[in-house]
Amino acid sequence: MPEVVIANPREGKFNKNAARRVRRAGKIPAVLYGAGHDPVAVELDPKQISRILYSESGHNTIFDVQLGDQKNAAKAMIVDWQREPIKDQLIHIDLKRIALDKALKVSVPIKLVGVPVGVKVQGGILDQVLREVEIECLPADIPRHVDVDITNLGLHQVLRVSDLPHNEKIKYLDAEDATIAHVVSIREEVAAGAEGVDAATVATAGTPAEPEVAKKGKTDADAAKKPEGAKK
Repeated sequence: MPEVVIANPREGKFNKNAARRVRRAGKIPAVLYGAGHDPVAVELDPKQISRILYSESGHNTIFDVQLGDQKNAAKAMIVDWQREPIKDQLIHIDLKRIALDKALKVSVPIKLVGVPVGVKVQGGILDQVLREVEIECLPADIPRHVDVDITNLGLHQVLRVSDLPHNEKIKYLDAEDATIAHVVSIREEVAAGAEGVDAATVATAGTPAEPEVAKKGKTDADAAKKPEGAKK
């Protein structure tokens, strides 16, 4: 049974002061939109949202949203979220209504399985370049992660998107030749690391530090204007 998330309509709609009052009351201000409905400003239980985000399927989890006292729940997903950078607390959520018979574009983690022969026997280092891959599929077919066996990956060999498991239910949207991981020699890794430090030093010399910003930041008003089909 999918989890039922209670979304209570909030007063003040997309007013910033109303959002602050919601946070002071221990709730998360959010917007529910999509499927041809007007955006609705709601408030959510932070425990429920955190439980979903930290589950194995994470933000790709499909759940039921109970909007106020409406009888029928809507299928939805978390498509965007914002955290306060210092306390790392959720301060805004975007929920999107979804139709189970329409394909979605989502990003899922890539799970590398096994120890490459290039590491185990040939003394190389595994470098994973791409940790998520964007796919298109029906909501019911969204995998928790894409598993790929890398035991036969040798020194200087490259694992690409084209090497991922393919089936008729999932369409990969990243370039087929995009690098997911490769096995490099220790000398190459050390040289690349040293070169990266030098480049970073040059790039940041004389540049004042910028304050950290919240992840996926946006205002309630911005979320209300989000067109149908937008993704995080």
